[in-house]
Amino acid sequence: MNKQVLKNIAGTIAIPGIFFLITFLVCASHGIALFSSQGNWVSFFRAVAGVAMTTFALSVNLGTGRFDFSIGAVALLSSVISSTICINNGWGWGPMLLFSILSAAVLGLASGTIYVLLRLPAIIVSLGVTLLYEGAAFAMTDGYGVSFVTNRALTSFPGVPKYAVLISSALVFMIVVYDHTRFGYEYSALKSGQEIAVNMGIKEIPNTLACYTIAGALMGIVGFISATNTGTIQMSLNFGSIVTMFTAFLPMFIGGFIGRFTSDKIGYVLGAASTAFLSLAYARLQMDSSVQQIVTALVLVGFLIYLNNEQRILAIFRKGKGR
Repeated sequence: MNKQVLKNIAGTIAIPGIFFLITFLVCASHGIALFSSQGNWVSFFRAVAGVAMTTFALSVNLGTGRFDFSIGAVALLSSVISSTICINNGWGWGPMLLFSILSAAVLGLASGTIYVLLRLPAIIVSLGVTLLYEGAAFAMTDGYGVSFVTNRALTSFPGVPKYAVLISSALVFMIVVYDHTRFGYEYSALKSGQEIAVNMGIKEIPNTLACYTIAGALMGIVGFISATNTGTIQMSLNFGSIVTMFTAFLPMFIGGFIGRFTSDKIGYVLGAASTAFLSLAYARLQMDSSVQQIVTALVLVGFLIYLNNEQRILAIFRKGKGR
């Protein structure tokens, strides 16, 4: 095994390894085990699945300069649609997952179509779509949301193997579609140079609509995970659903860094795993939500500071090592 392979392996596992070590030691210092039960493992994998899907969805459009605030609203409305259909027909979590993905894909496509037709900046269109989808979810439930806490057919999904299947399936899908298909090559070309790619004959609009559809489908899974975990769907108005998007920023930056050593898609999953260690530690230590937000913000800012000063920090390290 040559040095480059070892470097790539080390670079791939370093950050999630650091997150695990720090959270493990902090919990241990308080006499608490990070993983002490099956429930802890379920919580960890659920967090990885939800954050990884959100990160995939956000990165799909953000990579080409389209900032989409509506992904959280897509997750909300698709879960309302799918759960309502399944409750009315007495179906279980399998059909709910299917309807969540399908309805969210349609919602994503609709969002992309509005963006293409209006020709306004994506960030403005996404804000309008967010309000539209939040209002639709509110109207469908009369503002009360959806509750199926005692419905075992819909709340029996949680389990490590099931979450692992979701994560691995989404990862394989993203790698195949974006790294090994014509669509993926055209996406990369548009990402690298939109004007040049269009002049070469690549059709931007179909690619854009496909990206919105894929992002929507991924957020359908996020909505499904959240709903089947709690058995309730709470309504969000006045951009309340946007908070979902912010869970993806730290793992997306981490994934971009890890992508130097492996696929950026694998990086996003490992970034999600890194933040899942944090989330589990918060729960095990019973931290207040305000403290959690501060710690997460400090971690994000610290990582961004490192990225912006990486060469300077490495130069200092090499200089000190040279002595």
